[in-house]
Amino acid sequence: MKQSEYNILNKIDSPSDLRQLKEEQLPLLCEELRDYIIQELSVNPGHLASSLGVVELTVALHYVFNTPEDRIVWDVGHQAYSHKILTGRRETFNTNRKLHGLRPFPSPLESEYDTFTCGHASNSISAALGMAVAAKATGSKRKVVAVIGDGAMSGGLAFEGLNNASSTPNDMLIILNDNNMSIDRSVGGMKQYLLTLNTTETYNNVRFRVAKWLRRKGMLSDNRRHGIIRLTNAVKSAISHQQNVFEGMNIRYFGPFDGHDVLEVVRLLRLMRKMEGPKLLHLHTIKGKGYKPAEQNAQAWHAPGKFDVDTGERIVSDCTGLPPKFQDVFGHTLLELARANKNIVGITPAMPSGCSLNIMMKEMPKRTFDVGIAEGHAVTFSAGMAKDGLLPFCNIYSAFAQRAYDNIIHDAAILHLPLVLCFDRAGLVGEDGPTHHGAFDIPSLRTIPGVTISSPMDERELRHLMYTAQLPGKGVFVIRYPRGRGVCCDWRCPMEEIAVGTGRRLREGRDVAVLSLGPIGNNVSKAIEALSSEGSSLSVAHYDMRFAKPLDEKLLKEVCSQFSRVITVEDGSIAGGFGSAVAEWFLDHGHTPKLLRLGLPDEFVEHGTVDELQHLAGIDSTTIKQTIINLCESSS
Repeated sequence: MKQSEYNILNKIDSPSDLRQLKEEQLPLLCEELRDYIIQELSVNPGHLASSLGVVELTVALHYVFNTPEDRIVWDVGHQAYSHKILTGRRETFNTNRKLHGLRPFPSPLESEYDTFTCGHASNSISAALGMAVAAKATGSKRKVVAVIGDGAMSGGLAFEGLNNASSTPNDMLIILNDNNMSIDRSVGGMKQYLLTLNTTETYNNVRFRVAKWLRRKGMLSDNRRHGIIRLTNAVKSAISHQQNVFEGMNIRYFGPFDGHDVLEVVRLLRLMRKMEGPKLLHLHTIKGKGYKPAEQNAQAWHAPGKFDVDTGERIVSDCTGLPPKFQDVFGHTLLELARANKNIVGITPAMPSGCSLNIMMKEMPKRTFDVGIAEGHAVTFSAGMAKDGLLPFCNIYSAFAQRAYDNIIHDAAILHLPLVLCFDRAGLVGEDGPTHHGAFDIPSLRTIPGVTISSPMDERELRHLMYTAQLPGKGVFVIRYPRGRGVCCDWRCPMEEIAVGTGRRLREGRDVAVLSLGPIGNNVSKAIEALSSEGSSLSVAHYDMRFAKPLDEKLLKEVCSQFSRVITVEDGSIAGGFGSAVAEWFLDHGHTPKLLRLGLPDEFVEHGTVDELQHLAGIDSTTIKQTIINLCESSS
C-alpha cells in the first residue's frame, strides 16, 4: 500500500479528526495505520512488533476518550508508535529516534498527548492513579487510562500501584495488553456468559440502580463501595470457580477479550468510561500482529532494524572481520567461567538475548534465571544466592539498574556479598535517548562503601575483569561496558587477574596526561594518534585507569609528579563521576594541576547516533584532540 492510498489515515492530523469517522471505518483505518508503521520502520528502524500489537487498542482509545483532556498513560513506550501517528506526528514520524527528531518514547516534552515519561516499564498504574486522584481532588471530569503490557506487569511497581488503587478512591481504567503473559485464561461456556453479562448495558444499568438504591439507604458510602465490589467479585468467582489477582484486590475485572477486534474494544471502552471506581480490561493481543514474520518471531522483530517488507528479509550489515559486540563477549566469557566454577549462576531481568545470557542459558538452563522486568528483585535474588554459597553474575542494563539502587546497598553491599553486577549499555546508547543512556551508574555507586567499580577499555579487558570478579573476597564488583562493538577481533585471550584498583600507562608523554575510564579511552587513543600523524609537537601521556573505585593511587601520584595539566575522559555523567573522583583525590592529597574533566553534561542527553551524541558531549576523538591543544595553549 502506497502512502497516497492511505485514504483515511492521511486525513487524520489529531484525535479530533479520528472521532469524526464512522465506526465502520475504523477497521480500515487500523489496516492503513498498521501498513504505515511497517513501511516506515522498514527504512527508519524502531520498535516494530510491540507497536503492531496495539493498533486497534490505540485507535479505540483515541476514538472513545477525549484526548488530550482525558489522559492515556502508556507503559513500555515502544508500544506507542500508532499513538504518535494519530496525535499530529504522522508527517514527522520519519524523524523518529533521529537527532533532533521525534523522541524514541512518549514524552510530555514533545506532545500534550503524551501524558507521562515511559521509557522504563511498570510505572503507568502508579502515575495514572496519581492523575485520577488529582482529577477527583480538583473536581475535574477527566478520565484516566493506564495501558500496561509487554511484560511490564511483572515489575513490582505495577503491583504497588494496583495495591494502592484498590484502596484509594479513583475512577481509573487499567488496560492490560496481554501479548504473552502468565495470566491463566479462563475456559468453558460459563466464561463467555460472564463476559457477556459483565459488559452489557442491561447488567451495568441494573448494577448502577442497585448501587444508587444502596446509597440512598446509607449502605454504600465510599468506604463501603469496596465491599460491594468484593461481593460482586465473590459471586463471579463462585459461579466460575476461579478468581484472578485483580478481583482479589477489589478491582473490577473484565476479560479477556480479543484486543484486535477494534469495534468490540470501542464498545468496551464506551461502557467502562461511564463506570466509577477502579476497573481493569484484559485484552489478548498478538505481538507483531499483521506482519507474518513479526508474528512468527516477535523477539527478533522487536527492533529488527531495516528490512524488506515484501520478503521479510532483515537487512543486516556485513560484519565479517569486525570486532564482536561487548554483550556477546560477556555471554561467551560467562559460559567459560561457569564451566570452570560450578558456583557461578547468571541472572537477568527480562533481557537474556539483549545481554547474551542466552548463551549460557542454552547450555546451563538450571544455572540461569530470567526474573522478568524486576531489577530490584534481580539484585536481591542474586544477593540471597550469594549469601548461601553461589556466585551470581547479575546482568542489568545500566539505565534500568537505577531501579535497584536500594537493593544494591541494603541487600548486597552492607553484607559485602560476592555479587558481580554487569552493567550492559553503560554510557551513551544512541537512539533510545535519555531514558536509556547509562549515564548515572558511577556517580550513584561510587559513594557506596566496599563497592568496586570497573570498566574495560576493550573486550580482552572485559574478560580479565570478569575473571577477576569471580575470585574470592571481591564483594560487590561492578563491570560497566557499552552497547555495540569493541575494537578487538582476536578477543579470545587467556584470562588473567587484574589487581583491584590498578590502571595502566598506555603511552608516555611530557606535556599533558589524559586519564580515561572504559571504552571511551579508544577515542583518546585516536585523538593522540591524530596529533602525532599531523606532526604536532605536543607530547601526550595516556592512562587507562580501569577502576573508578578504588582509584589507582600509585598512578595518580605519578601523574601529579610529572604533569601540571591533566584531562579526565569518561562516558558517564561528569557530575560526581570518574573525573570528580580524580579531582577529589587531587584535593585531598594537596595536588593542584590544571584539571579539565570531559564527560556527559549535567543535563539529559537527547537521542541520536552514538557518534553524534559523543560529538555533542565533546568526547569524540576530534573534540578530545582539540581540547588537548586548547588546554596546552591556554596554560603555556
